[in-house]
Amino acid sequence: MPSNDESSKPKDVDSYIANSAREARPTLEEFREIIKSTVPEAEEGIKYNIPFYEFHGTHVGFTAFKNHATVGIGADALQSEDRKMLEEKGYKTGKETIQIKYDQAVPTTEIQQLLEAKAEEAKKAQ
Repeated sequence: MPSNDESSKPKDVDSYIANSAREARPTLEEFREIIKSTVPEAEEGIKYNIPFYEFHGTHVGFTAFKNHATVGIGADALQSEDRKMLEEKGYKTGKETIQIKYDQAVPTTEIQQLLEAKAEEAKKAQ
C-alpha cells in the first residue's frame, strides 16, 4: 500500500525526477528543460505532488506514469487543431495534456510553440 506520509512527497523537482522510474527520467528532464528555456521567468516548484511552473498568472506541469509522461499545457493553449496535429504524429492528447510514451521522442518544437503562445496570452491578460 502506498505511503501517504510527508517523506514520500517530493520536496522539489530534482527529487521528483530522481524518484521517478529510470525510463521516465530522460523525458521528465526534457520537459523541464523545454519549460525553463521557453519561459525562463517561470517559477519552478511542486504543487499537487508534481512539478509545476507558474508564470504570468498561469501554469503548466508534468507528471510520470508507468508507461508515459504527461505534460499539462492547459485547455487555453492546447486547441483542437494542436491536439489533431499531435495525434497525427502518434501522441495521445487530452483536453489539457499531451502524453509521451517513454519510447517516443518528445515533440520539443510543438511544446515550445504551445508554451510561447500560452505565455504571450497570459502576459496580455495581466
